[in-house]
Amino acid sequence: MYIALKHAIYEEYFYIMSYIIELLHNLTSPEWLMLHGGLYFVMLSVFAETGLFVGFFLPGDSLLFITGMIIANTLFPASSSVVNLLYWILLISASGILGNYVGYWFGRRSGNMLLERKDSWLFKRKYLVRAKEFYDRKGGSAIVFARFLPVVRTFAPIVAGMVNMSPRKFSKYNIIGSFLWVGSIVTAGYLLGDNIWVKNNLEKIILGIVVVTTAPLFFKMISAKRKERLATQAVPAEKVFIEKDNTVPERKEF
Repeated sequence: MYIALKHAIYEEYFYIMSYIIELLHNLTSPEWLMLHGGLYFVMLSVFAETGLFVGFFLPGDSLLFITGMIIANTLFPASSSVVNLLYWILLISASGILGNYVGYWFGRRSGNMLLERKDSWLFKRKYLVRAKEFYDRKGGSAIVFARFLPVVRTFAPIVAGMVNMSPRKFSKYNIIGSFLWVGSIVTAGYLLGDNIWVKNNLEKIILGIVVVTTAPLFFKMISAKRKERLATQAVPAEKVFIEKDNTVPERKEF
């Protein structure tokens, strides 16, 4: 029975993973997007990525670039592509703003509980302390910068709520960050939407966007691990030095 249960869990896991991989592949197809809700589906994806834990894997930057290409080649809801561009930037930015508010609210509600929780292999209170120091040092700009970093933009508003960033300060940079993120990438896709080379090499462009946006995360992770390794190596040396200094010479009887 245990083996059968384990096998069923593995099958469910592989089914979910295959579904996610297929979804990510479809999200880079303008044709698939137009057949499955169009840009309203993009709004929902942006909301999920910026406000829900489960949305961290969604390719927000790629979706926004493709959104700009779709706007450049369709006339909906207005007959002017420029009006459509402004319309969709406004709606998608609003989705990102609302998503961040949901994450911020969740962080405010769970902050005290997590701060009082004991450390475990998954949760460390020191991470919250470091996050608070980061927000104190960077200020509201941390919320703006997080918009352009995959995964980080999902958890940034949650942490901001957990460390009790003031609602007024969060709202200000939440709105600025959302419009800058959505406006810049959608406009880039819009301006390049009619380019034949871009259309023929869309997959390569999407891959380039993913590499450029995720590279800072990998460099940060490598740097943090290196600093942590150096710190752990330095501790034993300090202990040995202290022990040597505190060693009492043996008394010898002559």
